[in-house]
Amino acid sequence: MRLATWNVNSIRTRVERVIAFLERADIDVLAMQEIKCKPEQFPVEAFHEAGYEVRMHGLNQWNGVAVASRLPIVSTEVNFPGQPGFGDPEVVEARALGVTVLNGDQEVTTWSLYVPNGRELDHPHYTYKLRWLRALLEAGDTWLEQGRQIALVGDWNIAPYDHDVWDIKAFEGQTHVSQPEREAFFAFAQHGWDEVTRERVSQYTYWDYQKLRFPKNEGMRIDFIYASPQLAARVDSASIDRDERKGKGASDHVPVIIDLA
Repeated sequence: MRLATWNVNSIRTRVERVIAFLERADIDVLAMQEIKCKPEQFPVEAFHEAGYEVRMHGLNQWNGVAVASRLPIVSTEVNFPGQPGFGDPEVVEARALGVTVLNGDQEVTTWSLYVPNGRELDHPHYTYKLRWLRALLEAGDTWLEQGRQIALVGDWNIAPYDHDVWDIKAFEGQTHVSQPEREAFFAFAQHGWDEVTRERVSQYTYWDYQKLRFPKNEGMRIDFIYASPQLAARVDSASIDRDERKGKGASDHVPVIIDLA
């Protein structure tokens, strides 16, 4: 089974690139973030023609998550238990979607996650980001107790180490690299999850559109795959498809891929 995660930054804008990637990379399950559309606006037909079923969760032109699978889909869960909202009144945004597929005789659940950005360290969105991660961690504890094969994948909007950004000095006093965010990220490993890409591949996963960041390779590594122990034991390899940042109409993120035995 080959599983990938990709912040596509608008599926309607990039559907042709996404379908081409699925076919070229031979992907079984793709988790997408920032689809930026409602379910009725999602280009489902293109995925069906390529042999994929799609489950999506989108409320408006912001955020939004989806999972495409050519393996049988067993169940779908919108939002994780206890997922907090943002704003006044508080709205639970379209940032989490869990899809369980049948891989042979085993069930594998993929949670497509778009972690809140945080905006600024003194912004309410930053507090929301930390609340969101704590709630996900608590939900994850329950899933670990169940002994299931689960992957928490997506755009975590956190660079866990200094070398995960092109110049740590350029990020001084900003989100993504603050100690509370990093502690929230590492808490998943402390609770029993295994980030399965770090030891297998070294590369950035995001380059801003501004200031020629990609040609200069001034990027960030903020897209990750945390696996439950039962799933981590099956991981054979991992890769990051840097070439997907090239060419016309590219997302500012690239796919992160793992292969399961």
